Amino acid sequence: MTIVTEALTELEPVIKTTFTVEEIRQLLPHRYPFALVDRIIDYVPGKKAVGLKNVTINEPFFPGHIPSRPLMPGVLIVESMAQVGGVILTQLPGMKGKFFAFAGIDKTRFRRPVVPGDQLIMTVELLSFKMNKIAKMQGEARVDGQLAAQGEMMFSVFD
Repeated sequence: MTIVTEALTELEPVIKTTFTVEEIRQLLPHRYPFALVDRIIDYVPGKKAVGLKNVTINEPFFPGHIPSRPLMPGVLIVESMAQVGGVILTQLPGMKGKFFAFAGIDKTRFRRPVVPGDQLIMTVELLSFKMNKIAKMQGEARVDGQLAAQGEMMFSVFD
């Protein structure tokens, strides 16, 4: 009985729930200075992903974005969330190798500043994916459990 159980366990597909920065680089075309996700720490296929961005003083935008009080620009927080969403989309059946362009943002709000030393945790959920062309997602970014930003994002597949 044990041998049968072990054999069945080996045949079950392994569902990947995390992605390293190198694996993210294989899925997304973004490179420095616009690769804004360091790791996917939780992934539920076709539903949601949780990404992590370590925000350091060495980011290329800090010298010019309020030098006396460095703040991560809101558009880059949203872009970070969009990249987490991109990981979800590239993992959908038949979407490997496809490019998803950011097509729109709605209901976006910024609730607290993101500063050097923060760890941005972004949770993005797939709301809909129509005709294998248009996706809608809900995202939020948190620092130390506090909501930093939230919004709805739309994506379009480019062939």
